[in-house]
Amino acid sequence: MANGPSASLRRPAPHGGRPQLRLVRGSAPRRGRSDRTVLLVLVGALSAIGLVLVLAASAYTSLVDYGSVWSIFLRQVIWVGLGVLALVVCAAVPYPAWRRWRTPILLGGLALLVLVLVPGIGDHVAGSTRWLGFGQLRVQPSELMKLALCVFAADLAARRAHRAEEPRALALPLLAVTAAAAFLVLLQPDLGTAIVLAAIAFAVLLAVGVPGKVLAAAGLAGVLLTGAAALAEPYRRARLLSFVDPLAHRETTGYQVVQSLVGISSGGPFGLGLGNGQVQWGLLPNPHTDFIFSVLGQDTGVVGVLVVSVLFVGLAVVGLRIAGRAPDRFGAVLALAVTCWISVEALINMGAVVGLLPVTGIPLPFISFGGSSTVVVMAGVGMLASVARAAEAHQRRPRRGRTGSAGAHGRGTNRRAARPVRWPVREAAGR
Repeated sequence: MANGPSASLRRPAPHGGRPQLRLVRGSAPRRGRSDRTVLLVLVGALSAIGLVLVLAASAYTSLVDYGSVWSIFLRQVIWVGLGVLALVVCAAVPYPAWRRWRTPILLGGLALLVLVLVPGIGDHVAGSTRWLGFGQLRVQPSELMKLALCVFAADLAARRAHRAEEPRALALPLLAVTAAAAFLVLLQPDLGTAIVLAAIAFAVLLAVGVPGKVLAAAGLAGVLLTGAAALAEPYRRARLLSFVDPLAHRETTGYQVVQSLVGISSGGPFGLGLGNGQVQWGLLPNPHTDFIFSVLGQDTGVVGVLVVSVLFVGLAVVGLRIAGRAPDRFGAVLALAVTCWISVEALINMGAVVGLLPVTGIPLPFISFGGSSTVVVMAGVGMLASVARAAEAHQRRPRRGRTGSAGAHGRGTNRRAARPVRWPVREAAGR
């Protein structure tokens, strides 16, 4: 079967089965080009831009709250350093090892989500109980749950992909775990993270070939539950109304979005210069966290917005390429889930800042200030890098077959690309 760039995205399945969907074009990487290298360069660029923007966006808030313009920035430098350490560790660990820890990771994530709701244990800040710890040493269990769900979903899909058409085998267990985690997150309350968890589960079910009627039912249920959750709480209902017409609520719930739009529109093509914008000087709440994209637009203009947007698109494309070249089902679904997680968070954040989506409090990955979000998303990138490394090693492995013996190519190695993963795949083994 052809696997070059001209190969079609869909192939007839053997024995008259369902068509097989290819996530990406599965050509072999050209010499000198590595998906892992491109991934790390993109993440490094986004993280460097994030540090510069955090300094520019937090100077006023840091000076007022801590007496120094450097305080918030230095904390973010520490978090990024810990994130890089998490990335290196997760990249060095062979990704199949995570399968052995899937149950402890999942149960630990759910236990922390319960623990954060216990009065006197969870840290209550700005109307939400989302953190565990004290002082500056706090963790957000919902961030850990995203990574736990990726590992659990990948393992479940790897073991039961051949039974994807049976709802009880794959769809229902994954949706049940996702619903339990989302329910606990909503109690904090944190609607944005619940939406991200649902998006990860939906992407996995779509990729492994769950029947369309099951996906449609799950999607409809998710939309209805999200709508009900948005209308159940007064502050969420107010946010939804301000999203419909932010100018009508510019003095109350729409104030943040209006100020964000003013900041972005005033940046022009090239921006006002780093630190020269006005929104971060007390006009825009949370300029260094949820609304840092607005600071980017005002300080660097359309050019800066386009650069960051292209970097996120490139990261999504590389993630899908890694998933398509993974040597096994678990690695493919794990890479897909992590890519979906990062991409959906970026889309939700940027959409909220420019007024295209309701405000949900989701940070912009690699760029917004944050401890748990920065470290955990870096760990996810480390897992992606581990899958990419395994794919590269698999492509370099000598193979025998129609091409002849080990010496058929003069150096004992067949340089053809590994056959890309087909979606969905019906594996012969599983539980």
